[in-house]
Amino acid sequence: MGDYPKAFSYYEKALKIQQQSLPHNHPDLGASYNNIGNVYKNMDDYPKALSYYEKALTIRQQSFSSNHPDLAMSYNNIGNVYYRKSDYSKALSYYEKALAVRQQSLPSSHPDLAMSYNNIGLVYYDTGDYSKALSYYEKALAIQQQSLPSTHPSLGASYNNIGNVYDSMGDYSNALLSHEKALAIRQQSLPSNHPDFATSYNNIGSVYYNMGDYSNALSFYEKDLAIGQQSLPSNHLDLGISYNNIGVVYKNMSNYSKAHSFFERAVQNGQLSLPINHPDLQKWRENLEIVKKKL
Repeated sequence: MGDYPKAFSYYEKALKIQQQSLPHNHPDLGASYNNIGNVYKNMDDYPKALSYYEKALTIRQQSFSSNHPDLAMSYNNIGNVYYRKSDYSKALSYYEKALAVRQQSLPSSHPDLAMSYNNIGLVYYDTGDYSKALSYYEKALAIQQQSLPSTHPSLGASYNNIGNVYDSMGDYSNALLSHEKALAIRQQSLPSNHPDFATSYNNIGSVYYNMGDYSNALSFYEKDLAIGQQSLPSNHLDLGISYNNIGVVYKNMSNYSKAHSFFERAVQNGQLSLPINHPDLQKWRENLEIVKKKL
């Protein structure tokens, strides 16, 4: 985790000096506002992040041509905040502005174009428009295949995203194929306890679960949990999700004592990591009550 207060302090000092010594629409001021916006975004303070990103954008609109890459960066950053706030229509609008600038100003195989296609794909995926999500993810992947080494983690992320779409569409064979490609890349490019491994194992487990192949689902969910236990604090929400996933598999295999044990751990985790009325915690409690009656 970055030292955000320290970063903020230095960026603020730089900004004060620039405000005294530079014209009000100088590009360096835009860069400083953008940097402070990044800190606020990483601290999940979205109103302040938006405020600084919009100041950066205003300066960049005044001082750069309409197809300057820094304008695309500003549009993309504002889109990221709206995406995190789940304001998908505004996120899409800004991501499309970033893409339009990048299409005008960058070569067709530039990684920033892939980033824009990927971001638009994320919005369509989260709003349930799977065919559009798949189309944009595939555009991102095609650029990455041209511009990046074959084992670059960004390729792994794209295969992972494509796998998620196929899983959501019920196309489990293509989902598995894509997630296995993501896993293979991650095995070559990342340390063995990297969180992206846990993501791959979880997603492959999810596909097997959806196919009704509970023994394979269990195997991959357990690999996901093992990495989480090595790399995350014991009250991290991802561990609660892992405990619940394993509990659900055991429940479906009619192994109610093991299901009970994992649902109990999920609830204990959720009580530490979630608000008391959070839907996930309520669901985990329901799961625990259901298997209690089966014992």
